[in-house]
Amino acid sequence: MPPPPSSLPPRVLPNLVSCSRRAVTSAATAAAAAYSTAAAAGGGGGGGRPLRYAVLGAGFAGLSVAWHLLKYSPKGSRVRVDIYDESGIGGGASGVSGGLLHPYSPKVKLLWKGAEFWKECMDLLRCAEQANGAAGADGASQDETLIWRRGIIRPPTSEKTADILLEVLPFLFLVYDLDCFDLSKLECSEFPPELQPSIYMPLALNINPKKYLQALFFACQNMSDEASLSSSEQKECKLYNEHVDDLQQLAGDYDSVIICLGARASSLPELTNKLPLRTCRGVIAEFQLPSDTIETYGSQSPSILSDAWLAFQGPRTVSIGSTWQWKSENYSSSVSDDEALNAMEELLPKASAVYPGITKWKFVQARAGIRAMPPLTANGSLPLLGCLNDVIGKRSNCSFWLVGGLGARGLLFHGLAGKLTAKAVISCDENLIPPEFTCWKEP
Repeated sequence: MPPPPSSLPPRVLPNLVSCSRRAVTSAATAAAAAYSTAAAAGGGGGGGRPLRYAVLGAGFAGLSVAWHLLKYSPKGSRVRVDIYDESGIGGGASGVSGGLLHPYSPKVKLLWKGAEFWKECMDLLRCAEQANGAAGADGASQDETLIWRRGIIRPPTSEKTADILLEVLPFLFLVYDLDCFDLSKLECSEFPPELQPSIYMPLALNINPKKYLQALFFACQNMSDEASLSSSEQKECKLYNEHVDDLQQLAGDYDSVIICLGARASSLPELTNKLPLRTCRGVIAEFQLPSDTIETYGSQSPSILSDAWLAFQGPRTVSIGSTWQWKSENYSSSVSDDEALNAMEELLPKASAVYPGITKWKFVQARAGIRAMPPLTANGSLPLLGCLNDVIGKRSNCSFWLVGGLGARGLLFHGLAGKLTAKAVISCDENLIPPEFTCWKEP
């Protein structure tokens, strides 16, 4: 597993602009009291019912929260985590994402908390690989491979982007010892000479999102099974393929409900028009080399990040994305023929500009998902985290929490977002979440 980006000299770290911190509210205090009552009733061990958590959504955010709730629940406690998703594991936008993973901005600069996001994501990937039985390899089929360790290149597509890449090149050499090399040295050499050289990110990964999410759920179940071998603690993790119409239908059965529904969070009646999220539908096109084509994409050649990204999954399969349809209300993962045609007309010229060989590949299918895009802050576009009791109006002893707005970086963000939220939920203390993630609630 690649190590996290480290040894960052202070001069290259981004400036941190903090939001003002909310005072602990009376609702949060009530939630803490409810938690203490449940623990006294047996949730902390011994007799009585266990602490019960409902996680809405089985995508990146939901499964990360579930895993961290199980991991950080107090030793000797009795905990049950129920995951609700009518579409099953990875049935939403997470499962159809491109899977390219790196901690950089479009200008190839380390994102705010990029090293921390990377580390937590690597921890979850490691657990998923262990649960999956073995690390993925290009020799496996596309559907079975979990991770492709190819790296990613970022070629310039214009004089402006070339200047930007040249500006950050000394930083990349200094911190990561990355190499800016001639793409013709790769196994696949059909790159235009004018796009050389390019930035290479050797530790960047390409993840099979559906397979990863299934493996992460298995990891949750394995953790529960191992804990249950002890006579002093009990952990359960179950998946329910059910739709939740409103939050109050769960309030009487759970100590906390964590909403990880992505763009669908706003469809809950308690959250309608209360979340600063924008929806954006993205279409991804999948291509394959015809079976009679002898030449394949090199097993060690990287994926490509440009105006359109190309995520190579083995020697004969590539996903190209993505379109951006703002304010879309089409949540279906299915893509009509017209929508697929429009997507190809938009994506193919961008893809062929960095990889002309794509003209030899044949279109297979298209898939789509709705991103939940958060507002832009001084530190970039960050997930929306925090307690929702004040937002929705607390009407029970159950506390409500949000992990939302992971946007186009859900894979990178989900590890840290889930960890911070799970710890806050278990402790009933929103102050465990850095204010940069909760300031969206500020008036």
